[in-house]
Order: sequence, then C-alpha cells, then structure tokens
Amino acid sequence: MINIIILKVFILTIFSAIIAFLITPSVSYFLYKHKFRKQLRSESDAPVYFQLHKSKEGTPTMGGIIIWLTVLLVIGLFYVISVIFPDTKISILNFFSRSQTLLPLGALIVSALFGLIDDYMGVKRIGPKGGGLSVKQKILIYFALSLCGALWFYFRLDWDVLHIPFIGNFNVGLWIIPIFVFVVSATSFSVNETDGLDGLVGGLLLVCFAALGVICFLQGKFDLCAFCAVIVGALVSFLWFNIPPARFFMGDTGSMSLGVTLGIIAMLTNTLLYLPIFAFIFLVESLSVIIQTIYKKTHCGKKLFISTPIHHHLEAIGWPESKIVMRAWLLSGILAVSTLIIYLFDKAI
Repeated sequence: MINIIILKVFILTIFSAIIAFLITPSVSYFLYKHKFRKQLRSESDAPVYFQLHKSKEGTPTMGGIIIWLTVLLVIGLFYVISVIFPDTKISILNFFSRSQTLLPLGALIVSALFGLIDDYMGVKRIGPKGGGLSVKQKILIYFALSLCGALWFYFRLDWDVLHIPFIGNFNVGLWIIPIFVFVVSATSFSVNETDGLDGLVGGLLLVCFAALGVICFLQGKFDLCAFCAVIVGALVSFLWFNIPPARFFMGDTGSMSLGVTLGIIAMLTNTLLYLPIFAFIFLVESLSVIIQTIYKKTHCGKKLFISTPIHHHLEAIGWPESKIVMRAWLLSGILAVSTLIIYLFDKAI
C-alpha cells in the first residue's frame, strides 16, 4: 500500500510539472499580449526600491495563475475520472477529499481570485497611489479568508487540538479559531511581502510545501500529501521561467493564494509551531517590514533599514540579487530538513 502511495505522489508531481510547463507559453503569451505588466511604485514614494528595480518595470505579472490553475486542472481531472470510471486503475490518482483537500483547495482558489484582482488593479494603476490594494485592505482580506477557513476547520472538520512539540496535544476549544486566523493571516502576509526578487518566493514555497508533504505522508494524510506534491510540481515549472531574469512575476494571485494555503496546511497537519522554523525566511521578511514601520513612527520618520522587506535592504548594501535568492533557498532547505528531524524526534517520544 505504501509503495502505491509513493508512486501516486511521484506521478502527480511529475504530471503537475508537465501540465504547468505546457500551459506556461499560453499564459505568458496572454500576459504579454494584453500588457499585464508590473508597474513600479513611483520614485517619490519608494526611491530606493525604484532605483533597484527600475530595469524590471514592464515585466508581466500574474504568473501565479500557472500554479493555481495547474492545481485546479490536475485535481479536477482525476476527480472527474474517478467519478466516471471508478473501477479503473487511474482513478487511484484522485486526491480530492472533504476531510483533507477541500479546505486548502477552496482557500487556494478564492484567495487567488482576490490576488488576481489586486494584480489587475496594480497593472491599471487603480487604488491607493495606483498600486492596487493597500496593505490594510490586504490584511482585511487575509483576516476574512482566515476566519472563513477557521470556522470550517472548527465546525465542519471538528478540530480543536493544538500540538506542542515534545509536550503533547491539547484541546483548546474555540480558541482554535483565533489561533487559526492569526497563523493563516500572518503566513499570507509574510509570503506576500517576500515576493520581490526573481525566483525568491517560488523557491522558498517549493521547499516549504515539500516539507509539509513529507509530514502529511508521515501522518497518513495521503490526499493532503498529494495536494502538496502537485503544488511542488507546479512550482518547479514556474521556477524554470521565473529564475533570473524572470520572464514574468508571480504576483499577488500566486503569493497571496499560496501563503493562505501554506498556513492552512500547517494547521491541518498540526505543525503550526514548526512553521516558524521551516518558514523562517518568510518570518524574517515580514518582521523587517513591521519593525521598520514601528521604528519610523517612534523615531520621527527615520528608517532602521535602507528599504524593506529585508531582501531590498540587502540589495541596497550591495548584495547581488542572485546571491540573496540562492542563500535564502539554501538556508530554507537546511531549516526544512532540520524541521523534519525535529518532527521525527517529537513523533518518536
């Protein structure tokens, strides 16, 4: 049985990567044809950022469509096959289930649509300062999506257990709802803030979803493991085109949706206290923004960092973009492996 599950996950990962690779030229052509190009913030609003990235202005955004569309196509295809031909061997590749994948899939698609609207507003210079949704509006959306997910999590999945590594499980009752909202909102915000360099957020997300996929497998949540595998496959193909120089950017339709999904899967696997470890780079990126904002308000507008999120600060002090991205990927990989080792020790106790 385990061998079949491993084969299933492997096939779905490869199939997802192939689908993403095949649809990318069409999506890319559409983005270029309709001029859905990244519009930078004005030099007066963000002088450091503008100088660092002015050469990238005009690169198409909304590339995250490739990722969530691939997931939707793959899960939809094998679900339909399993319904029409339930007795065929290929139906085993279906991984749609109410208890495991319905919540993250629904959150992925709904948040992707909100991100798509934000990207479109940015391209058309609609919204505050012509940059799409404001930070406050995005946080409100994160909160609303997280709250809906939390209510489903508690009332429909009947989940109120919080795991503390090396200590045990605790029933927290209704407290699971605010915990869920905070974790998913914070993860969404962090991933969204990290999306700023070619290949940075894509590579980090690939590592995080791969780590969660392993944990899902160890927990026997094989449909959720397959879901993570399909996202990983789509990210592999996305990165093929997104590494420097990027053919297109992920955009909020990708970072917002994948951030929400990452937080939800962490909750479904009860690994929220492991999340700060394997998603450490995301945590640092968002904290740099928060710290900068607080520092400016308490020090008469003075800045602690040259520019935030922190990857822009590193650019400003002279780090090449590729060095920042590669080092972030490397550190993320080390932390993901460390998380899995800690998880196995925790599981063995």
